[in-house]
Amino acid sequence: MGEESLRKRKGQDNRKEDGQSIQSQEPQATNLQKQVGLISGICMIVGTIIGSGIFVSPKAVLANVGAVGPCLIIWAACGVLATLGALCFAELGTMITKSGGEYPYLMEAFGPIPAFLFSWTSLLVTKPSSFAIICLSFAEYASAPFYPGCDPPQVVIKCLAAAAIVVITIVNSLSVKLGSYLQNFLTAAKMIIVTIIIVSGIVFLAQGKTENFQDSFKDSKVSISSIGLAFYNGLWAYDGWNQLNYITEELKNPYRNLPLSIIIGIPLVTVCYVLINVSYFTVMTSTELLQSQAVAVTFGDRVLYPASWIVPLFVAFSTIGSANGTCFTAGRLVYVAGREGHMLQVLSYISVKRLTPAPAIIFYGAVAIIYIIPGDINTLINYFSFAVWIFYGLTVFALIVMRFTRKELKRPIRIPIVIPVIVTIISILLVLAPIITAPELAYLYCVLFILSGLIFYVLFVHFKFNWSRKISKPITMHLQMLLEVVPPEEVTE
Repeated sequence: MGEESLRKRKGQDNRKEDGQSIQSQEPQATNLQKQVGLISGICMIVGTIIGSGIFVSPKAVLANVGAVGPCLIIWAACGVLATLGALCFAELGTMITKSGGEYPYLMEAFGPIPAFLFSWTSLLVTKPSSFAIICLSFAEYASAPFYPGCDPPQVVIKCLAAAAIVVITIVNSLSVKLGSYLQNFLTAAKMIIVTIIIVSGIVFLAQGKTENFQDSFKDSKVSISSIGLAFYNGLWAYDGWNQLNYITEELKNPYRNLPLSIIIGIPLVTVCYVLINVSYFTVMTSTELLQSQAVAVTFGDRVLYPASWIVPLFVAFSTIGSANGTCFTAGRLVYVAGREGHMLQVLSYISVKRLTPAPAIIFYGAVAIIYIIPGDINTLINYFSFAVWIFYGLTVFALIVMRFTRKELKRPIRIPIVIPVIVTIISILLVLAPIITAPELAYLYCVLFILSGLIFYVLFVHFKFNWSRKISKPITMHLQMLLEVVPPEEVTE
């Protein structure tokens, strides 16, 4: 393994320095296996988007608009926006066929600095903290049946969440196929509870329980600020619509399967979300829904009383499935950032036996466990989540820019220019909405944290100080032997 590792590392070191173009007309030959097909791609999108949000917190949207009618419209509109954004990413993903989501697109359009700031923010804050919160939600639902009538101890929740992170990290480090199969199973499990809720709602509607839909726009609070905040909460439940772009290199026939997965997966989620909300309103008034701490559990108690235990069980399946999908895709962002020299080199290495980016996935899981220790980080995520739409908007704007600056690039999928323009404008509004409606110093701290990445970029990426390399070289060597990993082999086409 030593000679092979040295040979591949030499090829790795011959790569261009800062500012390099990473455009690839065809998927580059790396050690990552193409094992994700159309069905797995759809399951990855559906399984990652549908997490705990739709089951436990749809009241956030209702609280902002105040009525059933606008609430349902917001849920549908969020699905449309997610679909439009994903279509923009589909063109980017088939034009630049590299894993890592927004990272390679920002690199190609604007250069290494915006790409580094994206990876800096995503790897250290947004993605691991989101992973931690999803696993904490799983832990709460999984432990609730053992503590009837009271809240589970925080120590139990944290330990169970940490165990979930460890298991998911191990599964995705061992095998791409195993992680994909687990995602398919958990997606099927969560679709069972989704189907139960939807069918129950349709049955109640057929029986004439429509009184909660009469005067559905009465007492609505429709304003620019309320609509913006409602979109903000709704889109959080849709977050994950771009996850398939993180594993483009592992998609079978990405030119076909990437857009098809998006066109099928996200509208499917949208229909499910709208119908689930309709089902909620068939058995609960707006006031009752707002007073419920866990809407799906309240629904289960009223509709599935003898078997109401099904709801927390399947919500646990749903959250662990969402966590698995998040880990499966975000690990690839660490891998691509390491491969381009923007993170520790060992993070770009591939397992010799398993052919997975194991160091990247392990790093991602370790950071997520750190976020579990402080406990309640929901407030932190709320303040940092608007940063996600800064980079969404910047990435879609990159598509517009490259229409004019990189006309020579092959575009197997070419969407109308009006779509990225609309998504960019909406992204700007979503970023400005919370700042204008509820200005707080925490948003400034978030921006300062993003910009602080420039210090690390200048020191460790641009100037490449020798002392940092002297420290990291023996660490990389020992980790390489311990994990049995080597640099990815790249073949010039």
